[in-house]
Amino acid sequence: MKFYKVMLVAGMSAALLSGCGSNNNNDAANNAAIATATAAATAEAPDAVTTASIVNQADAFTSAVSDKGNWIVAILNDLTLDKDVVVAGEFHDKGKAENDIYRKLALYAQDADRNITATYTLTVPNMTVQSENFRIQGGTVKGDVTVEANGFNLYKDAKIDGNLHFANADVQATAKIEGTVTGTTDVK
Repeated sequence: MKFYKVMLVAGMSAALLSGCGSNNNNDAANNAAIATATAAATAEAPDAVTTASIVNQADAFTSAVSDKGNWIVAILNDLTLDKDVVVAGEFHDKGKAENDIYRKLALYAQDADRNITATYTLTVPNMTVQSENFRIQGGTVKGDVTVEANGFNLYKDAKIDGNLHFANADVQATAKIEGTVTGTTDVK
């Protein structure tokens, strides 16, 4: 019975989040990473560093975005943290050292055709971004975001319901803000 439960959860998660990768369109690798992470989480084993972290609890989220976390973090529902969180560490696209430095927060679910089927809200007092080339995609971060690393990207389908602060003008110059920021955008 447990085997069937693991397979059902893995299959559903893979279908919902099948495109949580970067713009490199490597769907098969992303699907495999998410399915592996889901199966590992369901089997109560820790996910490997090279796979996605699919989280639905505050402590798991904080760990997943830490320097000991993973290159891609996806949430499965709205999530509220009562403490500030730091996105730290250097990670590479798909978890492979030969790929570009890249990190992603997926605040959505999608179908097999990469159509977004649900978006989620991450509520946090402040998220400090120390990982280079960090992208927030889909959904909403409700709270302030402070960017200290180059290459920050707020993708066109994402929203910061709060303020966006940059550590300095050089960091701001490397950012790509396509989404919506409801508060102020400034250099601290």
